[in-house]
Amino acid sequence: MTPSGIKPAPFRFVAQCLNRLRHRLPLILLRGDEVKGEWRRLHNEELNDLYSSPNIVGVIKSRRVRWAGHVARMGEERGVYRVLVGKPEGRRPLGRPRPRWVDNIRMDLQEVGCGYMDWIGLAQDRDGWRPLVSAVMNLRVP
Repeated sequence: MTPSGIKPAPFRFVAQCLNRLRHRLPLILLRGDEVKGEWRRLHNEELNDLYSSPNIVGVIKSRRVRWAGHVARMGEERGVYRVLVGKPEGRRPLGRPRPRWVDNIRMDLQEVGCGYMDWIGLAQDRDGWRPLVSAVMNLRVP
């Protein structure tokens, strides 16, 4: 027994578990090439297609655009809307200005093809905004 009261696993059990994992790992990360007759590593795109997991960059962009539409439908008197759309006052630090949320949203919409439109006006129509959010989600990112 250890001081915490947890009984350590026997070495043989741990070795058996690692042995099982070692045999499964090549099945997951390697695939036989029928043309050359050899094993090769799978690339990230192939693993994503195999397990059908969504692209994390697309998920983040689509949720950012969806949130921006939610905020754009709020009233102008709301604090969140003023922070998103407003311009900061006072002195700026030296150097290149940091990108704002609005700039990121404009870039995301520009990748879809709606970058130069009034995105706040587009967000007022939920049925028209929803396809843009799904288009940003399904956009292929290198």
